[in-house]
Parts: sequence; C-alpha cells; structure tokens
Amino acid sequence: MKMNKKEGFPMKQTHTRLLKLAIILISLPVIAAVGIGGYQLVNHPFNADYAYLLYPIVGGICLTVLPFFFALFKSFQLLIYIDNNQAFQSIAVKALKQIKRAACTISFLYVIVLPLIFMIAERDDAPGLILVGMMPVFASFIVAVFAALLEKLLAQAIAIKLENDLTV
Repeated sequence: MKMNKKEGFPMKQTHTRLLKLAIILISLPVIAAVGIGGYQLVNHPFNADYAYLLYPIVGGICLTVLPFFFALFKSFQLLIYIDNNQAFQSIAVKALKQIKRAACTISFLYVIVLPLIFMIAERDDAPGLILVGMMPVFASFIVAVFAALLEKLLAQAIAIKLENDLTV
C-alpha cells in the first residue's frame, strides 16, 4: 500500500471513484423504474384487450433486471480490482466473462419478448414500436461484444506479462 509522504498514513486509492459513482447512478433509475412499474402494474392493471401480450412483456423486462444488476456488480468488482492493482490477473478476465454472459442473457430475454412486441405493433399499426423493441437487444449485444473484446485483450495482456516476467 502506498504511503502518504507528509503524514505517513496509507493513501486511499480512488482512481476509479467516478466510474463507481456512474455505476451507482445507473442502477438508481432501474431500481426506481422496477419499483414504481411493479407498483403501478399491481394497482392499475393494463387494458384487458392487451393483457395477454403486455403482462409477459413486463415480466420479461423484469427478468432482465437480474442479469443487469449482476453485470453492474461485476463491473463494480472489476473497478475494485483495478484499484487494488489486480487488473492484470485471471480474476479480472473472469469478471469480464461474467459481464459478457449477463449481457448475452439480457439480449436473449429481449429476443424472446420481441414477438409479443411485434404483435402489439401490428395490432396498433405502430411500426416504430418494433424499432423501440429492438434497441435493448442491440444495446446489450454491443455490451456483450465489447466485454468479449476486452476479455480477449486482457487475457493476451496477461499472457504477455507472464512471458515477460519469466524472461527477466
């Protein structure tokens, strides 16, 4: 641990404080939306004509909250690893792999819900709803691809680091 030169106390590493704050701020609207949405759904049910389509859609959206928060937790852990100078170890690669799997799970759950959104869009003659329904699929897929790319790059960096450590 680094020591502060003036006081002789250990310095707290806060290189990733802003990113940790961003993760917390990202989670707050999701918690609020699920809480308020769940409350509104119970107290003010949907129109009976659309209930057979809307309840499964809302259920699927609520299911995606679990892998979302898991990915946020793993991202927070990854930032802690960076603060503790453990970024170039296999635990960071494992965290990225789990973030990738969570993003793929979110994308898969939205793909399952997509046919129901198509039915509502067809019934209401709202083709824009199809595009809105596809945005979470593509967004989570992009996160999964980016996490996979970072996972491979980090694994290669660790291999190069180990090779350099052995040659010295």
